Amino acid sequence: MTDWNFADVWDVVAEAFPAREALVQGGQRVSWNGFERRAREMAAFLVGAGLGRQAKVAQYLYNCPAYLETLYACLKASMVPVNTNYRYTEDELLYLWENSDAEAVVFDSSFADRVEKIRPRLPAVRAWVCVGGGCPDWAVPYGQATGGAAPGWDRSGDDLIFIYTGGTTGMPKGVMWRQDDLFAVLNRTGELRYPEDGGLEGVRRVLAAPPRHPPPRLLPGPPLMHGTGLFTAMSVLSSAGTVVMPTSRHLDAESILDLVERERVTEMSIVGDAFAKPILAALDANPGRWDISSLWLVISSGVMWSPETKAGLLRHNPGMTLVDTLGSTEAVGMARSVTRAAGGGDAPPARFVVGPDTKVIDDEGREVPPGSGEQGRLALRGRGPLGYYKDPDKTAGTFVVIDGERWAIPGDFATVAADGTVRLLGRGSVCINTGGEKVFPEEVEEVLKRHPSVADAVVVGVPDERFGEAVTAVVEAAPGASIAEGELGDWVRASLAGYKAPRHVVRVETIGRSPSGKVDYRALRERALRAVGPRA
Repeated sequence: MTDWNFADVWDVVAEAFPAREALVQGGQRVSWNGFERRAREMAAFLVGAGLGRQAKVAQYLYNCPAYLETLYACLKASMVPVNTNYRYTEDELLYLWENSDAEAVVFDSSFADRVEKIRPRLPAVRAWVCVGGGCPDWAVPYGQATGGAAPGWDRSGDDLIFIYTGGTTGMPKGVMWRQDDLFAVLNRTGELRYPEDGGLEGVRRVLAAPPRHPPPRLLPGPPLMHGTGLFTAMSVLSSAGTVVMPTSRHLDAESILDLVERERVTEMSIVGDAFAKPILAALDANPGRWDISSLWLVISSGVMWSPETKAGLLRHNPGMTLVDTLGSTEAVGMARSVTRAAGGGDAPPARFVVGPDTKVIDDEGREVPPGSGEQGRLALRGRGPLGYYKDPDKTAGTFVVIDGERWAIPGDFATVAADGTVRLLGRGSVCINTGGEKVFPEEVEEVLKRHPSVADAVVVGVPDERFGEAVTAVVEAAPGASIAEGELGDWVRASLAGYKAPRHVVRVETIGRSPSGKVDYRALRERALRAVGPRA
C-alpha cells in the first residue's frame, strides 16, 4: 500500500533544493523555497477563511506562478483544486463552481467583471482572491492572502484533485483523482522515478544521489487548466525541476523558441500539430536563429501530430525524442509513439504502442484480435480516477468492471494491427453515420491536414436526405494557398475508403482552436450547416 501526496513530496524537494528555481515567467523567478513559502501562506489563508478538509478551491487563471502556487496551497491544506476553463461563459462558470461545490475562487483580475456578475449567485463561496492589478474591493489581493492558521488535519493519499473536462458534448464533468493514484501514474514516466513503496525516505535518497542529468526545465505549451499542461508540470515539479511559462496568453511560436533558448528548456509539452506546425514554420523561416540544443524531449497529447511535422522538427534538433501519447484525463498513458532522428520510432505513423494494461475491446468486453480489422474501444486498467464528481451514471458508463477488473473506457475507438499497435479512429460521440457507414472525424482530419494547402481541418456531419449525414470538411487554408473544388475529396480517397471523403468543403479563415488545441465541434458543425444546408 502507498500513500503518496504531492504536497509531501514537494515539501521534501523544497528542503533539498531551496535555492533552485521552481517557477519562471518573464521577470518572475520563484525559488523552491519561495514556492513552498507562498503555498504555505496561501494554505493558511484558506484555512483562516473557514475552508475545511477537502474543501473545493477553483482556479480561474491563465498560466502563471500563482496557478501552481495555489495548486500547491490546496494540496498542503488537504483541499481540492478545481481547474476552470478561462474561455467559459458566465453560465458555464456558474455551473462549474456550483457543481464542484467551490468555497473559494482564485481568479485573474482581467476576469473581475465577469466574476462580479455571477458572484451574488454563488453564496457558498467564502473567499475571492484576485491575481494581478486592479483588484475589486470585494476580493483579497493575491499577495495579501496570508494567514497564521495551519490546517488541523493530516494530509493523505486519499486527498482528491479535480480535473473538469468538457469533452465533446454536454456540460463539464469533474474527474476525481486520488493523489496516491495520480502520483503513482505520473511517477512511472517522471524524470526521477521514486521507489513505489519507498515513501518520503525513498524520495530523499533519490534526491540526494548524484544526478545523472541536469534537473528538468519544462515549458508547458498548453494551459495548466487542462490535463496535458497540468500533469506534465506536476510531474516535473515532483522531479525537483523547474516550470518555465511563456508570458504570452496565445500561441506565439517565436516567443516559445526565444524562451527555449534563453532558459535552456529541456522538455516541452504541446498539443500535436496545433502547436508543432507553427513552431516548425518559425524554425524553417529563420534557419539558425535559435539554439534549441537543450531541448531533448517534446511530448504531445490530444491532437494529431503528423510524421511530416515530426521529421521537420528533428531536422532542426536531431537530438530530440518526440513522444506522442494517447490518453485522456480519465485514462492517462494508454499508449505512445516515440520518434527519434536515429533509429526512427517504435510505431508506424499514426499508430501507437500499447502496454499490458491497455486493450481494445468490443461491445461485449472481449479483446479485439490483432489484424482482424474490427473496431473497438480503448480500455485501460490499473490505477485511475474514482469517477466523475456527483455523476454516478456517467461514472458507471466510463469505468466498467470486466471479469473482475476495473477498466477506464473513455470512448475512443481504435483498431489493432497484426503487430499489436493500435490506430486511433476517434471519439464515438462525434462519429458520423453516412449511408449506414461510420466515419470517425479524426481519421479523415489526419489525412486532410497532410495536404500541402491545408493548415488545419475539422470534419463534421451535416444532415443529408439520402445518406442521413454527409461528411463535411471545414478547412483553414495554408497561407497563400488555394484549394480547388473536389481536390480534397480526391486526396482523401487516395488513402481512405470513398465514403469517408468529404462531400462538402467549407472554407474558414481560422478553425479557432483553443489554447489547448481543442475545437468546438458543435460550433463548426453549425457553421458548416449554414454554409451547406440540408441536401437531397
